[in-house]
Amino acid sequence: MSQEKLLEMQGIHKRFHGVHALKGVNFDLNCGEVHALVGENGAGKSTLMKVLTGIHQADEGTITYLGNPYAVKNIGEAQALGISMIHQELNMMNDLTVAQNIYIGREPMQGGAFIRDGEMIKAAEALFAHIGIRIDPRVKLGSLTVGKQQMVEIAKAISRDAKLLILDEPTAALTLAEIEELFRIMGELKEKGIGMVYISHRMDEIKRISDRITVMRDGEYVGTVNTAEVTKDEIIQMMIGRVVYEDPKTHSEVAPDAPVVLEVKNLSSGRTIRDVSFTLRRGEILGFSGLMGAGRTEVARAIFGADRFDSGEIYVNGEKVDIHSPEDAIRHGIGYLSEDRKQFGLMLLKSVAENTAIASMERYVKGGLISDKALKEEAAIYNAKLRTKTPSMDQALKNLSGGNQQKVIIARWLIRNSDILIFDEPTRGIDVGAKSEIYALMNELSKQGKSIIMISSELVEVLRMSDRVLVMCEGRKTGELDISEANQENIMQLATMREEN
Repeated sequence: MSQEKLLEMQGIHKRFHGVHALKGVNFDLNCGEVHALVGENGAGKSTLMKVLTGIHQADEGTITYLGNPYAVKNIGEAQALGISMIHQELNMMNDLTVAQNIYIGREPMQGGAFIRDGEMIKAAEALFAHIGIRIDPRVKLGSLTVGKQQMVEIAKAISRDAKLLILDEPTAALTLAEIEELFRIMGELKEKGIGMVYISHRMDEIKRISDRITVMRDGEYVGTVNTAEVTKDEIIQMMIGRVVYEDPKTHSEVAPDAPVVLEVKNLSSGRTIRDVSFTLRRGEILGFSGLMGAGRTEVARAIFGADRFDSGEIYVNGEKVDIHSPEDAIRHGIGYLSEDRKQFGLMLLKSVAENTAIASMERYVKGGLISDKALKEEAAIYNAKLRTKTPSMDQALKNLSGGNQQKVIIARWLIRNSDILIFDEPTRGIDVGAKSEIYALMNELSKQGKSIIMISSELVEVLRMSDRVLVMCEGRKTGELDISEANQENIMQLATMREEN
């Protein structure tokens, strides 16, 4: 790895309306290096990168890039100098071809009026060959998986002669195979001398892919360490200022004769859910594991009435119930935290109080009017129980961290007194400190007699939290494991148990 200095940021300060978001932060990057930037949500990582890419201007501090003073006023100026950011939520045009997405605004023209498509396709093919990407530049972008679309965005940055890439939570929506492909391409880019800033909450990935790690906490620089010389627990302790233990659960804490609160029999829906049956006991955390596309979320949405199913039966506390809508599920004491919270769970522009009370709004109606006072008081009680960090119940939800937004949704179902809670990817996109709080909260709820289905793509999380693990593959239940016999190997074996044709 070349040790030529690519970037140096020293003493960076940034204030917003009296809030001191960055307090003298230092960060540097070498050519051909992957440097992980980590910290809890709200630590200042994104703000620091926005200063680098010209979205924000630093109040104090200096930036040196390729040995020269650096000061850009917008993203375009940063890209012109070879600095590009690959965002977690991709911003590309699905109806255009891959080649058109890469060269949009820079298309080769003939006579100033016609785009030379053939030349553009050849340029894209040469670019893909240069960095080892196997994608047909003629296909529409929308036909590709999220992982392939991400590769296209990386290729687009390279086509602009990128020297520095910022990857923000790049693996959040990728399959295991796509993560491997991303890491392979990152290795190719390292060989070509491109420096990469890698922002992620996934400790195992950070340990595997990065050369150095810089930790931020509360807008301050904590320190920089060589990845090979530090343990995962030491990184976490630097991030949150305390030790977080993530030992797997060794035995179920649910009594064998605990009553069954939910039973699903022979649930089917096309090819996505195929004859799935299971039970859930009072106080149990039932982990749902499987690879992307296994059908776990589809089962959850069917139980909650968000999607129709073709056949099957659902029993709550021993009684058969008909669930055709979320309202039916809520009435039977089922609450659902969606995998896609921004689309289906959160009203980001509404207040904490409104987000908390939305599923129980009828109880605050008096004389045809909503009692704002009663709504806020009850929302405050439940958010206090969950230790939600918010200045007030009037605060817009978008201003809270990911972990605190998650707590607001949990408070929503506690107000309803939901006894069956379905948590779909409960810690996706939140930091290790907030994860630890969510885990403690789930354990507390199960001890209170709430029953939880937890869908998670992180095997470490499944092993840490579950009393029992149900594994799916291609819409089928392929196995069930008591936590005392579950490990990463036998879960993965069941998760890849494809049906013989």
